[in-house]
Amino acid sequence: MATVICITNQKGGVGKTTTAVNLGYFLAKDKFKTLIIDFDPQGNATSGLGVDKQDMANSMTEVIAGRAQLSGVILSTKTKNLDIAPTTPQLANTEVELANADRRFVRLRDAIQTVMRDYDYIIIDSPPSLSFLTVNGMIAAEYLLLPVQTEFYALEGVAQLLESMKLVKKASNPNLKLLGVLATMYDKRTTLSAQVLEEVKKYFKTKVFETTIPRNVRVAEAPSHGTPVGSYDKFSKGAKAYKALAREVEERTGKK
Repeated sequence: MATVICITNQKGGVGKTTTAVNLGYFLAKDKFKTLIIDFDPQGNATSGLGVDKQDMANSMTEVIAGRAQLSGVILSTKTKNLDIAPTTPQLANTEVELANADRRFVRLRDAIQTVMRDYDYIIIDSPPSLSFLTVNGMIAAEYLLLPVQTEFYALEGVAQLLESMKLVKKASNPNLKLLGVLATMYDKRTTLSAQVLEEVKKYFKTKVFETTIPRNVRVAEAPSHGTPVGSYDKFSKGAKAYKALAREVEERTGKK
C-alpha cells in the first residue's frame, strides 16, 4: 500500500513543487514505485517532468470533477518507477464548480484509494493557499511535508497551516501526521539563513529534516529542461541534497 505525502505551504515560492518533483525522482531511483499528483493549478510539476499540457486528453480536473478515473490520467515519465498525474490551469475552476457538490473534500482521497496498491509512494503537490484543493490533499494524505524557505518571513502563516492540519485531523483524517519540515533555499554564507534555520528548529524541534536544500542554480535550471535536477546534473549540490532527503523520508516512513 502506498504512503501518501502531501507537500504543502500556503506561502508561495518556498520550493514546494521543486521538492515534490525531486523527492519523487530520488524515491523512484531507489526503486520505489512513485506517483506525483500535480494538484496545483499552475501545473509546474507537470511541465517540470517534461509533460506537454497541450497533449493531455484528461487531467486532475476531470478526476476531481468525477469525469475520469485517476488511473486514466496517469502518465509515465522518462524516469523508471516515476509517474505523474498531470494538471492544467482549469483545475482552479474546480473549487467553484464543486462548491455544493457531495463529498467535495474527499474526492482526492477517493481517487487515490483506487491506485493505492500500485505504488510505494504517492506525493501530492498542493497549491500555495489554504484552499479547497489543499484541504483535499490533507484529507487524502498520511503525512504532511512542509517546505520552509530560510528567509525573513519563513514562519509567517505556518501557525495557521498547522491549525488547519489540526482541524482536518479532528474532523476527517485522524491519521494525518507531520512527516517533517524541510529548510529550502539555504545559503550557508549568510547569517540570515542560519538564524532562520535556528528559529525553525526551535519551533519544530525534531520534526526538522537533517537535510537542507541549498540555493543552487542547477535546481533552478532543471525545470526549464523538463527534468528533475538528479537527471539534469546528478553531481550538483541540489541533487545530492534531494537524494539525502529521499533517504530521510524512507527512514521516517519505515521503508528503509
